[in-house]
Amino acid sequence: MIFNSNPYDGTDVTWNGLRLAGQLLEEQAQVKIFLMNDSVDLARASIKPPEGYFDLGEILKELIDKGVEVGGCGSCVARCGINKNEGYFSGVTQLKMSDLANWTLSSDLVLNL
Repeated sequence: MIFNSNPYDGTDVTWNGLRLAGQLLEEQAQVKIFLMNDSVDLARASIKPPEGYFDLGEILKELIDKGVEVGGCGSCVARCGINKNEGYFSGVTQLKMSDLANWTLSSDLVLNL
């Protein structure tokens, strides 16, 4: 699953994507999540949900605890999101585009959210 958008962009795209990831795990699927563009804020500890929103970072941490491999774009750390240059929280590996290419080639299905 490739996430691209700001997690709190006023839509439920990220929330529904995380819910789908959890459901796929329950169905015994292997799930990997790659964060790029403004979605990298999903893996930054300082990002807090706006009032009335689910804490999407906490949902991501729960997925990591259940075995979901999560990678964050290396160049996006400095270029994207609200808190540019802030690293990712524990459990998120900083990766390169070549890693995403390898994940894509080894996957049966890729979802771009």
